[in-house]
Amino acid sequence: MAAAPRLLLIYPATEKLGWVRRFQLPSLSLKQVAAATPPEWEVLLADEIHEDIPFDGQFDLVGITAMTHQAVRAYEIADRFRLRGIPVVLGGIHPTVLPEEALQHADAVVIGEAEPVWAQLLSDLQAGRMAPRYRSIPHGDLLEIPWSRRDFLAGRTYLTTQTIQASRGCPYDCPFCTVTPYFGRTFRYRDPDDILAELRTFDRKLTIFLDDNILGDPERAKPILRGMAGLGLRWGGQANLRFAEDPELVSLLAQSGCIGIFVGIESVAGPQANHPKTGSRFSQADLIKRVRDTGIVLEASMIFGFDDHDESVFETTVRYLEECAPSIPTFHILTPYPGTALFEQFDREGRMLHKEWQHYDHNQVVFRPKLMTPEQLYRGWRAARREVYRWPSVLSRVMQGNGKLVNLAYNVLRRGGVYGDEEVVYPPKGSGGPLGNGQGMKP
Repeated sequence: MAAAPRLLLIYPATEKLGWVRRFQLPSLSLKQVAAATPPEWEVLLADEIHEDIPFDGQFDLVGITAMTHQAVRAYEIADRFRLRGIPVVLGGIHPTVLPEEALQHADAVVIGEAEPVWAQLLSDLQAGRMAPRYRSIPHGDLLEIPWSRRDFLAGRTYLTTQTIQASRGCPYDCPFCTVTPYFGRTFRYRDPDDILAELRTFDRKLTIFLDDNILGDPERAKPILRGMAGLGLRWGGQANLRFAEDPELVSLLAQSGCIGIFVGIESVAGPQANHPKTGSRFSQADLIKRVRDTGIVLEASMIFGFDDHDESVFETTVRYLEECAPSIPTFHILTPYPGTALFEQFDREGRMLHKEWQHYDHNQVVFRPKLMTPEQLYRGWRAARREVYRWPSVLSRVMQGNGKLVNLAYNVLRRGGVYGDEEVVYPPKGSGGPLGNGQGMKP
């Protein structure tokens, strides 16, 4: 009797996380690939956050997913397996937008979503005719994907393994975002009955929706929320703050068991110029209060480094957040990811400092800002983070809303991350520095 073919799926790690790894989520893309794999295959996982990669193991195929900051490590891993004659397929957002680069390190690249093409790729591999590229193109407004697998995650400790997607795609096409190029220009939702049936297989532990905007189409989101109201789940997700314009949607969100929602405000200096989702006839402070009054933790994400940002943006943003009082503020450095309009613009203008992908992580400056230096952007980002997590700022936010104990716990955890960071020397070693023109860097 022939042995079952063996598939090793790998999630590359770019840093050692220590105890923090227990608060990570498993890769949903690899859970989906596992679900799309025919049952005769043995599927194994190597999540480098939790364990070493079995480079000496015997496998018929190795599949590696890679976001941009993981690309360099993914290529290193792929090269080692290919030296042993084991075929490698690369997928995820980075190989999707730079397939020719990825093919220098792989036998095949999946461009776009893997589920529609995965079975064909495996069939071609076994027949000895695997092609170098497998491309899937989103179409329609109905998302049909298999229920993700969790069984092959056994033996690893995550915050939760209950992650799920109800929708993909986004019509806004923000210049700094990879969602539209990767998942398409429309919101595609799964059938509500299919989502609810999968959710009924979950226990009552934490569930995370990994949609980029779970409430992007309110009328299609409402049946999902209504169905979740009786399931006893506690869940979190990500959305556009404009959902709070609809009082019914906010009420359904609370009734469904939502305990936390991440929203991207992005910028207070010029939101209409930077972020087409933020226009609203309501003030953001009113929308934030409407959500917080239900007891839901609202995490507001801000980005520093847009072309209309000068050094005053840090103070302006901190004071703005004091007024709006989201449960938790988070700050990120603008990162022009390859495949986005922003990357193309900055690259055309000669403003990219380098193309060393491991530094493209929202925490480092990889481009030359328009109205300040890279050092000023980096230092201002660090100072703003520390300012909003001073104890007086934390306690002020906690007191403005319901669920004070939960809000305090979240802020204490986040404060530990901000104040526990050692000072990072800017610029990162090998980044080319703020004074170079970024030319001649290896891609």
